[in-house]
Amino acid sequence: MRGTSQNRRVFDIVLFVVAAIAGAVAAVAGFGIGSLLTPLLAMSVGTKIAVAAISIPHLIGTAIRFWRMRADTDRRVLWSFGITSAAGGLLGALLQSRMQSRPLTIVFGLLLIFVGISGLSGLAERMRFHGAVAWTAGAISGLFGGLVGNQGGIRSAALLGFALSRDAFVATATAIGLFVDAARMPVYLATQHAELRGLLLQIVIATAGVILGTLTGTRLLKRIPEKAFRMIVSLLILALGFYMLLRGVQSASWI
Repeated sequence: MRGTSQNRRVFDIVLFVVAAIAGAVAAVAGFGIGSLLTPLLAMSVGTKIAVAAISIPHLIGTAIRFWRMRADTDRRVLWSFGITSAAGGLLGALLQSRMQSRPLTIVFGLLLIFVGISGLSGLAERMRFHGAVAWTAGAISGLFGGLVGNQGGIRSAALLGFALSRDAFVATATAIGLFVDAARMPVYLATQHAELRGLLLQIVIATAGVILGTLTGTRLLKRIPEKAFRMIVSLLILALGFYMLLRGVQSASWI
């Protein structure tokens, strides 16, 4: 019993630290809370419940980030790419249970690796989304993100195709994420409220860490030069791509 209690305390400390890092990363890149926290909590409670539990600190951290950066939101991108991205993400989440997630995770990882390399090489600078292409890019990125349960990474990857400043990039990605969070939260609360009550302590710990990281990260963002910003986002997307690829390969029994 004592060992189990000690293990839980260690896990809670790790959860808080990772949550703070995730909040700071998300404040810089526009994604990272779900990408870092969901796999960690899933080791203890399973992926389905972890996704629902982490959606709460994700929503709170996203809301704080949006409020602090709301003036920088690019409304043109928000109402074109953003709306179709949110709709595609919800559709993908609904279809997730009916499709094989393992091959999708591998394809998703390869796609993120390509985008990350494109950003580092300068190729992404030469690709720009306008008009119907922006709407289509939003829908496809949202659908793909919903299918694999990681919408933030692919959303930021797609947003590299727009000529957005550092602050507009993060603010717009945050506003889109807030749409998705507001839509999915009632579903989780209605279908998994009993499980979420049992994880109340972990949700509070994760939320506290995310808030701390968000407040720290938004201040850090102002210190990052515009020229270095896209390189940093591309590196984070590349790292997420390799992680998703590795996760897909390790769990793919069909290979």
